[in-house]
Amino acid sequence: MEANSTPLTICLIDDDSIYQFTAKRIIELLNPLQKVLIFSNGKEAIDYFVQNTSGKNELPDVIFLDINMPVMNGWEFLEAYDVVKTGLRKTITIYMVSSSVDEKDKIRSKTFEDVKDFIVKPIHQQVMHDIILSSVAIA
Repeated sequence: MEANSTPLTICLIDDDSIYQFTAKRIIELLNPLQKVLIFSNGKEAIDYFVQNTSGKNELPDVIFLDINMPVMNGWEFLEAYDVVKTGLRKTITIYMVSSSVDEKDKIRSKTFEDVKDFIVKPIHQQVMHDIILSSVAIA
């Protein structure tokens, strides 16, 4: 990514602390100015979005969403997000991320219009780079 690229706000919703750490490092290596929000479950993220509905700069441009988490999993997050997104002042791109290779999860993810793609963990640096670059082009 070019040094002068517009930094994005990237959101990681995942309960795996090792994934959180490595994904955040990859994002920061791509552009140190990138803002990274980290939530350990969907409820934390939804609560944050509701509290920041009018703060366009506080909301993420891209979400990397895990499926299996405690409290509120990825599917429950998507259902809750569908309700709150109308109040958000920003279009957010969501990528489902999972270590699951179950084809049913991939198919189910396509039933949510806000989900751009399904990515199997671990996310390789090049994949994350391509997603962030394409998001910068949209922003």
